[in-house]
Amino acid sequence: MLTILLLMVSGKSVWKWIRGLGGPGLILLGLADNAPFFSAPAGSVDVLVILLASQSRELWGYYALMAAVGEIAGGYLTYRFAEKTGEKALEKKFGKQRAAQVYKWFEKRGTGLVVMVGAMLPPPFPFTSVLTAAGIVHYPRNRFLPCLFVGRSVRFFAVAYLGRAYGQQIIGFFSQYYRPALYVLIALAIVSGIVALVYFKWYKPRAQRQDGDRD
Repeated sequence: MLTILLLMVSGKSVWKWIRGLGGPGLILLGLADNAPFFSAPAGSVDVLVILLASQSRELWGYYALMAAVGEIAGGYLTYRFAEKTGEKALEKKFGKQRAAQVYKWFEKRGTGLVVMVGAMLPPPFPFTSVLTAAGIVHYPRNRFLPCLFVGRSVRFFAVAYLGRAYGQQIIGFFSQYYRPALYVLIALAIVSGIVALVYFKWYKPRAQRQDGDRD
């Protein structure tokens, strides 16, 4: 998310293009963010909402609504696609391990709560996998849609309000310090990638083998 923000605030021509998208652009980006076949860059909708709300503060609620509408529509398309394609689609796209984790979330906390809370969480939470799993288990639409609506509305109205209240300060900070912040962000991404690789490639399989030996 921060990477996208840094790129946006570093060029006036880019900002003019983004501002020209407005509410309809948020709907299209929201659709792409949850599409079953591809996805917009993580956090791009949040960044655009912040930028637009900071420049047109009186329209912050409108931008929040447009983002929520796009996200809900995209989420419903993914849910419907998963209803028809079944369990193999989730495992093929996200892997058996992540698919199993999502199923466990549903079993422990209930599908509706997972959808609602997941819809509120920012990237890198894998919300598309939650949408896909909800379709696979045939969670009723009359429950799925309200949970998705509440979660996405809470998230984007909160993001838009933050953009209205603090957007100018955020943009000003990154405009002034975008190069050092970008270097720090890249370094953190590299470190996170190394840690994740060590954990999933070596540590977790080793722990699982040890547990199997004990059994």
